Amino acid sequence: MDVNQRLTLLAALGDRLLHLADEEKAELFDRMQNHNNWFTPKQSALALKGIGRYLSNEQLKNWIKPYNFENRETNASRNIGIIMAGNIPGVGFHDLLCTLVAGHNARIKLGSSDSILIPWLVEQLKALSPELAETISFEERLRDMDAYIATGSDNSARYFDYYFGKYPHIIRKNRTSVAVINGEESEEDLELLATDIFTYYGLGCRNVSKVFFSHLSQVQDFMKAMEKINEALQHHKYFNNYEYNKSKYLINRVPHFDNGHLLLVEAKDLVSPISVIYYEIYESLDSLKENLSTLEDKVQCVVSKGAWFEGSIPLGTAQSPEVYEYADKVDTLNFLLELE
Repeated sequence: MDVNQRLTLLAALGDRLLHLADEEKAELFDRMQNHNNWFTPKQSALALKGIGRYLSNEQLKNWIKPYNFENRETNASRNIGIIMAGNIPGVGFHDLLCTLVAGHNARIKLGSSDSILIPWLVEQLKALSPELAETISFEERLRDMDAYIATGSDNSARYFDYYFGKYPHIIRKNRTSVAVINGEESEEDLELLATDIFTYYGLGCRNVSKVFFSHLSQVQDFMKAMEKINEALQHHKYFNNYEYNKSKYLINRVPHFDNGHLLLVEAKDLVSPISVIYYEIYESLDSLKENLSTLEDKVQCVVSKGAWFEGSIPLGTAQSPEVYEYADKVDTLNFLLELE
């Protein structure tokens, strides 16, 4: 099967995801939520739509153009061990997609928190092409693979590096995302930022967990805009986190802002607890750029209004990555194509 045939099948999968019957979606989303309470039907639908959107024939073909497939020698298929995270629905699918496009075999160790959606997607692919689906298997242990792609925490990354370091590998550690505010944002802009914060309840590495303001006066407008996106408070786990963190800050007399469902705390750290956003006031753009450059290996993406800040993406797009955007800015497809 050549790459164009694989792309056609993947595009057919994308079309199926975008036109899935309501009954099928309801059954799938119920299973996902029963397995992991964070995966509400709305969040699962968002993840499924995102995958379906970038599995369009046009997007897939535009994505692979720079890789010059037509002039590449066809290498033997390799067994790729993929250790998936489970923090948000379907988070490991892009690694599977890259493996299939590259013509390799995917050997998957699922994240325990996201063990429903990926197998379901493989079943949909199997209905379209048993031949392509046969290149995918789910494993409890991944031994003696030809290469590894592993996503996890800083702690698990040390484990991955110890066991997989002698093989070709991509090992991903903890990352988070940040926003840069300069005071020119409208209320609508800040509401877009709210989606970057609250989508998936802030559990993803592309979720904004810290905001850099140019002036303290911008905090009031920010917190007011966040009030409009109060859906998260209806989730009992989010609410419990909010109540716990609020009590902790009050007992320890930690200065903070509170709008009833989000806490804003000044801190140098990047990764904030659920229901909390950290913030800093930056003195100048130069100092902010210097600061962020030292944190490059900790930041997944930076968002700003209209992507005005160098190297950023627009507000509201953090959890809508394009197919050509790679985690940690490491080109997964190129890595797989270059395997000998």
